[in-house]
Amino acid sequence: MELLKKAGIRFTITLLLLILQIIGIVILASIIVDSLPVIFGFSWILGMVIVFLLVRKDEPSPYKTIWIIIVMGWPFIGGLLYLIFEENPHIKRVDARINKEHSKLSNLLCEYNENFNDINTRADSRVIGCSRYIKKASSYHSYRNTESKYYPMGELMFEDMLASMRNAEKFIFVEYFIITQSTMWDKTLEILEQKAAEGVDVRLIFDDFGSNRLFTGSYMKGLKKKGIKAVRFNPMSPVLSLFMNNRNHRKILVIDGHTAFNGGINISDEYININCKFGIWKDGGVRLRGEAVTSFSHMFIKIWNTFCKAEEYIADYMSYKNHENSEPLYDGLIVPYDDSPLSSEQIGENVYIDILNKAQSYVYIFTPFLIISEKMIYALKMAAMRGVDVRIITPGIPESKMVHRLTRSYYAYLLQSGVRIYEYTPGFLHAKTFVSDEEIAVVGTINLDYRSLYLHFECATLLYNSSSIKDIKEDFVRTIDASKEVLPADTRRRVWDKFIDALLRLLAPLM
Repeated sequence: MELLKKAGIRFTITLLLLILQIIGIVILASIIVDSLPVIFGFSWILGMVIVFLLVRKDEPSPYKTIWIIIVMGWPFIGGLLYLIFEENPHIKRVDARINKEHSKLSNLLCEYNENFNDINTRADSRVIGCSRYIKKASSYHSYRNTESKYYPMGELMFEDMLASMRNAEKFIFVEYFIITQSTMWDKTLEILEQKAAEGVDVRLIFDDFGSNRLFTGSYMKGLKKKGIKAVRFNPMSPVLSLFMNNRNHRKILVIDGHTAFNGGINISDEYININCKFGIWKDGGVRLRGEAVTSFSHMFIKIWNTFCKAEEYIADYMSYKNHENSEPLYDGLIVPYDDSPLSSEQIGENVYIDILNKAQSYVYIFTPFLIISEKMIYALKMAAMRGVDVRIITPGIPESKMVHRLTRSYYAYLLQSGVRIYEYTPGFLHAKTFVSDEEIAVVGTINLDYRSLYLHFECATLLYNSSSIKDIKEDFVRTIDASKEVLPADTRRRVWDKFIDALLRLLAPLM
């Protein structure tokens, strides 16, 4: 899995300090409970209160089950750890800052109300309902004056990314989970330095876990000297906080407010099939040109303002909007949206389920991981049992053997209901894509796993009646030809293996 990669010295030291803190808390709590019997009784009351709160929380059942087991088994220790992790004031402060930015964003996007109402009169009920949900849950609107281009491989998308950055005149926004020292980054950085020297406003957001090896303190100073403004998302800290588990998994590139790229592609050589040890790296992405790019600009600014220094704060969102008057670019409806683990809405999962629930003919899915909740399993099974052709392609060559085993542990449940599953034999499949019924698709960063659906900051592009949808379907058909179908006989396991798989599924929210 991506989070298991790119661990540098700073990460290792931080992890060791966190482990030492947990060990210290456990030892101290054990001493207190043994020395003061009254604490033992109090700990059971604390445990019961926390279990009650957990049962009421709107979170995945396996995630709640793990905490309940810990709290009920060791009430005082488990209760302390829960309060430290879940009720951390740092999380509340970050959430407040994000909500403040989101409220400002929501007010700005109200200018598109007229456009959105016009869309409602032209589109059918399938996309209207989903668009209304996205707007209500995240404030992001539907757009008509936008064209899209789909990329079936990372190297194809990277060529256009470089070309678009070379043509930048006003600003470039770069936001990625993983950026490594690589040919891909060298070519990107060369253009960013050149554009910054020309006076273009170049801003970079990177996740401090996924990119920690490259972005040392001295490296950040070097970027600043070259005119590139950079922000660490959620800096790693040795202080215990569950927010350290909430990473920025988004991949966004915006040029001058008129062009945006989104998809599964990070900035590292395996994504463009240079020095990839997992065979052929199959990824996917989309380029947008037109009004819908405004939403990606605003997504970037929202996170930038949450984590940037005061002097780099962007007060005027609309100054980064595309102000050029261009020819109409109608190519169906485009709905960019994001998803936050600090929100009570699981937008990424709900959009996927909405597509499954409304599908009539087929739903084809690319996902590198298949580690899913009960409601996603139910939606996949119900769609297949209604007669919808549901097909899922996962990697044939895994990044992590344990995570791949966990992915395979879900196969049997789905195959029994008629879902068809394939493994991409040439290498690792990293794309995160849904396409259905020749008319609707989602391309973005959102995997079918607990981390993407519940724990990470994510983003995606919903496409309706766009010319790109035909390309996405054709890519799926070609990929099936390069994949091996999983049959029920392939899912047979010994009793001991079934027990291990069940244990892995219980721990799935932590993986």
